[in-house]
Amino acid sequence: MNDLVISDAVQQLNRAVGLIVPDVIVLATVCLMFFAAPFLVSERGEAPAGLRHRWGWLSLLSLLVAGYVWWGTSPQPVTTGPFRLDELTWFIRGVSLAFGAVLVLLTWNQADDARSAETQACLLSIIAGVNLVAAANDLVGIFIALELISVPTYLFLLLPRRDAPAQEATMKYFLLSIFSSGMLLFGMSYLYGSVGSTNLEAIYAALTAGRAHPMPILLVVAVMMMVAGLAFRLTAVPFHFYAPDVFQGAPNAAAAMLSFVPKVAGFVALYRVLAVPVEALDHWSLAQFSEPLLWWLAVLSMFVGNLLALLQTDIRRMLAFSSVSHAGYMLVGFVVGTATTGGPTGFEALLFYLVVYGAMTLGAFAVLGVLQRPDRRMESIEDLSGLSRNQPAIALLLTLFLFSLTGLPPTAGFLGKLNLFLAAWGTGSESGHWLAIWLAVNATIGAWYYLRVIGTMYLQPAPMAVTATDSNATPSYLAMGLCAIATLGLFAVPGWLWALIQHV
Repeated sequence: MNDLVISDAVQQLNRAVGLIVPDVIVLATVCLMFFAAPFLVSERGEAPAGLRHRWGWLSLLSLLVAGYVWWGTSPQPVTTGPFRLDELTWFIRGVSLAFGAVLVLLTWNQADDARSAETQACLLSIIAGVNLVAAANDLVGIFIALELISVPTYLFLLLPRRDAPAQEATMKYFLLSIFSSGMLLFGMSYLYGSVGSTNLEAIYAALTAGRAHPMPILLVVAVMMMVAGLAFRLTAVPFHFYAPDVFQGAPNAAAAMLSFVPKVAGFVALYRVLAVPVEALDHWSLAQFSEPLLWWLAVLSMFVGNLLALLQTDIRRMLAFSSVSHAGYMLVGFVVGTATTGGPTGFEALLFYLVVYGAMTLGAFAVLGVLQRPDRRMESIEDLSGLSRNQPAIALLLTLFLFSLTGLPPTAGFLGKLNLFLAAWGTGSESGHWLAIWLAVNATIGAWYYLRVIGTMYLQPAPMAVTATDSNATPSYLAMGLCAIATLGLFAVPGWLWALIQHV
C-alpha cells in the first residue's frame, strides 16, 4: 500500500514538474551561476577580464533553451494540481522569455566582472518568478512566485552600483515591497478563511456555489487587501510613491526591469484571483466587487502619473511617472474585461498593450543606457539638448520610442491605446464610456511631456557634447534595435500577435 502511495506521489510530482520545464531550466542556470561564481572571483574581489561576457552568453543560452522547450509545449486542461499550463500561462511565458533576453542585453555591462554572475542570476530568477506566477494554481504558489520576483530585485538594484543613490533606491523599494507583500498575504489568508482552500480551482468552485445572500465580510476585506498588495507591483496610485525615487537612483537596467516586469506579474496575479468565471448573478463574484475599486485606481493612476510627469526635470523620474500612467491605461483594459459588445475585449487589449509597452519602455531605457556626459551619467531632460546634432541615429530611436509611448502612428503604441479605447467604449455602459474619455484626455496630457523631450533633442542647442558609449555597449545597441523593430513591426503587422492573444 505504501509503495502505491509513493508511486502515485512520484507520478503527480512528475506531471507537475512537466508543466514548468522552461522555468526549471532557467532556475537551474541560476543555481549554477550562484554556485560557480565565487570560484572565479578572488578573495579581493578580482575577476578575469571579460568574465561578464561569459555570464551574459550563459544567460542568453538558458533563455534560448527555455524558449525552445516552451515553443514545443501546448496548453493542457487545468486540474487541481499545483501548476497549470493554460493559454494564459503559455502566452505569458513566451512574453517573459522574449523580454528577458532584452533585459539580459541591457544588464550585460551594468555590473563589473566580479558581480556580473550574481546580477544576471537575479535577473533570471525574476523572469522565472513571472513565469511561475502565471503557472501557479494555488494562492501559496502565487505568493511564493511573487516573492521570487521581489527578493532578487533587492539585489538586482544594488549589485551593479553600490553608491548612495543605489542604496537609497534599494532601501525604499525593500521597505515598501515587504509592506505590500504583507497586505497581499493578509488578503490571501482571509480568502482562504472564507472558502476553505488555497487551490484556485477549489476557490472558483466555492465562489460559484455562493448564493444570493451578501458575500462574507472576510471576502470583502480579502479583495481590498489583495488589490492593494498587487497595486504596488503595478505602480498604481496610491501605491506608486516608491517609483520616482527608485527609478532615479537605480541602475539603468534595474529601472527598465521595474518599469515592465512587475506589471506583467501583477496583472496575471490579479486575473487569477479576481477574474473568476461566474455564470449567474446570485453567485459571489470578486470581480464584480473589485470593479469600482479598480475603476478608480485606473483613473487616478492616469491623472496622477501624467500630471506629475509634467513637472519633472529628471528623465528617469519622468519615465517613472509615465509608468504610473501606463499602469492606469492597462487597468482600463482589466476593468473592461470581456464586457465588450464588439471589437477587442479589455483583456485582449491589455495583453496586446503589455507587449507593446515592454518594447517601447525597454527601448527608451536602452537609449539612456548608451548615452553619457563627460562628467556624469545622463540625468536631466536638459542633458539631451542638441542630441540630434551629436547623435542623430540615437536621437531618432529615442523619438520613435517616445512617439510610441505617446500613442502616435506609425508606432505600436498607437494601436495599443486605440484598442484600449475601443474596448472601453464598446462596453456600452456609462462607466466604460467615461474610462474611454479619461484615457483619451490623459493620452493628450502625456503627449506634452514626451514631445517636450523630443523638442529638447531637436530644438535646443547642446551645452556640451553628449557621447555614446564605446563598442562595449554592443548588447545595449542590440536591445535597442530589437525594441525598435518590435515597436514598428507591431504597428505594421500586428495580426500574428492578435491571433495568439485571441487564443488566450
